[in-house]
Order: sequence, then C-alpha cells, then structure tokens
Amino acid sequence: MATVILRAKEETGLPEKRRMVLGTLGWQVRMQAHIWSPPTDLFENEQNYVVRVEVAGMRQQDFSVVLDNNLLTISGSRPDTPERRAYHQMEVRFGEFSTTVAIPSPVNIEKSTAEYEDGFLVVTLPKAAPSKINIS
Repeated sequence: MATVILRAKEETGLPEKRRMVLGTLGWQVRMQAHIWSPPTDLFENEQNYVVRVEVAGMRQQDFSVVLDNNLLTISGSRPDTPERRAYHQMEVRFGEFSTTVAIPSPVNIEKSTAEYEDGFLVVTLPKAAPSKINIS
C-alpha cells in the first residue's frame, strides 16, 4: 500500500481532516474496482461511538473489524449465488467490500462490541476515560 502524507492547515477542523483521510482511503479502495463500500453511519452518545454498517445476507463470522490509529475498518465478502440469470435491474452488490471511518477520539478497545442482526453490523466503541498524570 502506498504511503500518503497530507499537510493540513492549522485551522482545519476535524470534519475537513476526516474528509481528507477518507478521500485518500477511498481512492485506495476505488483503485480495486471489485471492492464496494456499504452504507455506513458513525454517531456518538455520552458513553460510546457507534458505527452501523448496512450489509444484508451475511453471517457474523464473515466480517473483519480492525481498529488501527483511530481508523475503524470493516470488511468482508458477500457471496452471490452461482446460478446464471439475466438481470433487468441490479442494485444489490456482491463480492468484497470495505468501509473505513475515523473515530474522533480514543476508545476502550477491550470493552468494544460488534453485533450483527437484521442486516446491520453495529460496532460499539466505549469512549476512553481521560488519563490523569501525577506530578511528583
């Protein structure tokens, strides 16, 4: 994978930085035409960040969920049936997929959970408590 270094202006806010990172990662994904990206939401409440990915027709063991440097990547493969057919309309995607979201602040990975139900993979990432450094 190519190394990409982005230099942002000091006053660039988090939404703009996120757009830049995801734009760069999206370019990496689009270079591989067979990989598609499912609809993905990232929201937060007082205790958690929650990532919700809409991918019907999967099993829990078909997903890979990786958190690296506050980037959560969810990937997998949705198999298609091997029968031949003539489509009149085709909107449901099959094959390899990947989606990456930037998590805004540190999380407690040991208490994180992922559940797949009714076509949605929901990853819950508890926010990390601030660390206090004692001065001696």
